[in-house]
Amino acid sequence: MSKLDDVDTYQRVQTFCLLTLTLLALGAVLYLLRPVLVPFVLAVFLTYCLTPLIDAQQRYLRMPRGLAIVSAVVLALAVLALCGSVVATSISSASQRLQDYEKQFQDLTEHFASCVPLKRLGIKTDAKQIRGFLAAQEGAGWQFVSGVLSEAANVLSNGALVMIFMLFFLFGRKSDPRPSTDVLAEIETSVKGYIASTIFLSAVTGLLLGLVLALLGVEFAWVFGLLAFMLNFVPSIGAIIASLLPLPVILLSPDMSLTAKVLAFVIPAAIQFIIGSFVQPRVQGHALDLHPVVIVLALIFFGMIWGLMGAFLATPITAVVRIIFERIPITRPLAAMLAGNLDVLSAGRDKS
Repeated sequence: MSKLDDVDTYQRVQTFCLLTLTLLALGAVLYLLRPVLVPFVLAVFLTYCLTPLIDAQQRYLRMPRGLAIVSAVVLALAVLALCGSVVATSISSASQRLQDYEKQFQDLTEHFASCVPLKRLGIKTDAKQIRGFLAAQEGAGWQFVSGVLSEAANVLSNGALVMIFMLFFLFGRKSDPRPSTDVLAEIETSVKGYIASTIFLSAVTGLLLGLVLALLGVEFAWVFGLLAFMLNFVPSIGAIIASLLPLPVILLSPDMSLTAKVLAFVIPAAIQFIIGSFVQPRVQGHALDLHPVVIVLALIFFGMIWGLMGAFLATPITAVVRIIFERIPITRPLAAMLAGNLDVLSAGRDKS
């Protein structure tokens, strides 16, 4: 009996070592092939985003496939140009009002220091220290903004390669679907359904948050709506970040009343909670059945090898991998582990 236990332990250690080496090799390959793989994966993602629109134009408007593809691509480029103009206008406005925000933050800090006895705790609150803190925060903020802009510039520089890949995928896709018994057809249907529902829910979330913030008088409301749309691809964590992002602008807005500031934080948080906890599980079902720890690990892994774009694509890639694993019988235990179901390990141990 002890020999069988030793053999089982040896096999488990061997499997763990092989899995670790495989992950390290996969990470190295993904990092080295980043200039090609990031545009390729982004093109696949955009292809699945445009496919429902192209199919709808062919089905309902009786448009030829080539014309439907061209119109969908033009519409997507127009939407991207509109989002880019909104972000550029907001950045220009924020740079012009930076001194006003600094003064408002300084007044808020001094008011907080006068209300809370920080000196009893050994914390100095003189004006010189506050100005030094503001200068440090300004430098950190500009470093973050410059990092985001440089990453966006890298993405735009690869835009031609993304467009070429996407056009190859769109024009090379067969108009007649494969039989429903084909496993690849089932995987493609599941992936398309997940991406389409995620885009729809993200768009609804972004529009609602932007509209609420705009009605309450929050500056850069539609930029925060656009960020909420992008962060909604990261479940749980993205909703929290999207709810906290407008908080500094809300607190530093002198024209907003206290009631408006409270509502500008509570209503978007409620929208994120309702959509993330009730609407999204009903629409997507078990398509995004990922454990929170798996999501965090995917963000860290893809963020380290692919940067900001990798962090954006981490959750969709992991969800697609889980869908593919679930459709293949031999990899279903891996899909269950990604969903947080560790009972498959004990079941495999009992079976052995």
